[in-house]
Amino acid sequence: MIWHAGLNVEEKIRIDQVLQSVKDPEIDSISILELGMVERAEMQDGTLTLFLLPTFMGCPALDIIKTTILKAFTNIKEVNQVNVQFIHHPPWTSDRISEEGKIRLKEFGIAPPMKETGTTGEWQAACPYCGSLYTTLDNLFGPTACRSILYCKSCKNPFEAMKPVSNWM
Repeated sequence: MIWHAGLNVEEKIRIDQVLQSVKDPEIDSISILELGMVERAEMQDGTLTLFLLPTFMGCPALDIIKTTILKAFTNIKEVNQVNVQFIHHPPWTSDRISEEGKIRLKEFGIAPPMKETGTTGEWQAACPYCGSLYTTLDNLFGPTACRSILYCKSCKNPFEAMKPVSNWM
């Protein structure tokens, strides 16, 4: 996240802590910070403006995320008002998910974004249950726009995986 404000270190840490408490409404083990949704924050005269990148265009959870952010900042003395703006440049990509975020996804039973293998341009996702790469794409379309359904041929479990945001889709 990029700060464009005259905040001291303690204020930045406190605001980061609050943002860390704002979880994705569909995956409650991961925060919007870990997902890499927060592009930048600006603070001026007690007004905090957050610029967020939606993971997918038309994400139905954006209103819930905004409401949760506004509620999370109600008792923060440094912040008198919060503005949440959803922006589309730069576009969100799955590369923005932090290493901690990838761990949280796996704990939730969702494979982190798939990895490109070799020079063929093929993608692979490790099973979040057994770690096997012996997996296949079962359905590109999962329960949300940002996830697909895969099947692990090792442990015989279906699982969801975050879609890599790239040119393959």
